[in-house]
Amino acid sequence: MIPVQRPYLGKEELEAVHKVFNTRWLGFGSTTKEFEEKLCRFLGARYIVAVNTGTSALHIALAALDLQPGDEVIVPSLTFVASVQAILAAGARPVFCDVYADTLNMDTRDALRRVTQHTRVIMPVHYGGLACEMDDLLPFARERKIWIVEDAAHAFGSNYKGRKVGTLGDVTCFSFDPIKNITCGEGGAVATDNDEIANRIIPKRILGIDNDTWSRYRNERNWFYEVTVQGYRYHLSNINAAIGLEQLKRFDAFKARKHAIAQRYDEAFQGIKGMTLLTHNWVETFPFFYIVRVLNKQRDKLMKYLKENGIGTGVHYIPNHIQPLFADNRVSLPITEQAFDEIVTLPLYYEMTDAEVELVISHILHFFKTADLRTDSSP
Repeated sequence: MIPVQRPYLGKEELEAVHKVFNTRWLGFGSTTKEFEEKLCRFLGARYIVAVNTGTSALHIALAALDLQPGDEVIVPSLTFVASVQAILAAGARPVFCDVYADTLNMDTRDALRRVTQHTRVIMPVHYGGLACEMDDLLPFARERKIWIVEDAAHAFGSNYKGRKVGTLGDVTCFSFDPIKNITCGEGGAVATDNDEIANRIIPKRILGIDNDTWSRYRNERNWFYEVTVQGYRYHLSNINAAIGLEQLKRFDAFKARKHAIAQRYDEAFQGIKGMTLLTHNWVETFPFFYIVRVLNKQRDKLMKYLKENGIGTGVHYIPNHIQPLFADNRVSLPITEQAFDEIVTLPLYYEMTDAEVELVISHILHFFKTADLRTDSSP
C-alpha cells in the first residue's frame, strides 16, 4: 500500500538520539535549547519555545493571552480538531468561519464578519502549507486589539509575500509530529517577537516554574524552584529535539522532493472532467499534503478504487462545526460543507518514488476515463 504520508528518518537521526542517550539527560535540556536557537535563526523569530506537540503549542499560546469565559476565538471549521480543542482548553469559545473554495484557507471576509465585542483572537490555519491572506487580517486586528494566533502546523517552511510563516502574527504555532514537514517524532513550537507573550509562555511550558529553565538548558537539575503561574508539562525532550535538529538539515531536500511530486500531480490532473484542483503557490509554499476536489459524488468511489489498487487516501478534515462536541456552535458554512463531500488527500511524502507517483496518476486517470460508464451517483 502506498501511504498518504510517511516520515523519513535516517541513521543520522538515530545517531543523534544515541548521543542524547549517552548523556543520560533525556528530558528538557541543552539539545532542546540548541533546537530552539536553530529555529530562531531559520525563521527569523525573536523567541521560540519548543513544546511536546503542536496542540500544546496552540494551547499554551492561547493560555498566555489570559482568555476569560465568554471570550471568542474565530477559527475555520475545516481544520484538525486540535485547533478547536486548544481553544476550549484555554477557556474560550470557538467561533467557526468558512473557507475559500479554491484554497480551503480561512475566508478572511467571513472571519471578519464574525467579529464581535467578545472576539479576542483570530486563528488563521495555513491549510496544506499555503499561507492565509494575512494582509486582510493583520491591520484589522491591530486596530481593534485582537490577537492573531496562527495555526501553522502545516506550514513550517512556507512564506507569505517573501516573509516566513512564523514572523507574521502575534504568535505562530508549529507541529513537528511524525508526518509534518519536519518531525521530532512528536513536538511543536511557539514563535513570537512579543517579549511579554514569550515571558508568559516560557514558565507555562514547564509547570509554571519560573527560575529553573537555564539550569535545565545546561543539563543541570536545580533543587530550588519557584512556581509563579499556572503551567503544564509541555516541554520538548532532548530526545525529540535531537531528531528535529537532524531533520532541519534535510529541510531543502524534503521541500524540493514534495514540490516536484505536487507539481507533477498538477500537470497530470489539469483538465480532468470531474476533478477540481486547488490553487497553489509553489514559490512560497512547502506543501504538507496534496488535495483535490472530486465532483459528482464520486469521491468515496475514487477512494475505494484507489484502496483496491494499493493506494492510500485520506480526508482532511471532518469540519468541526458538525462534530457532536460543538453542536452549540453550529452554523451554516456552505463552502466548508461542500468541500467536505469532495476533498480527497493523495499520497505525498519525501521517499515516494517516481514510479509510485506515476502509479497514483495512472489509476486516477483511469478512474475518471471510465467515470461516464458509472451511472449510479450514490456513494
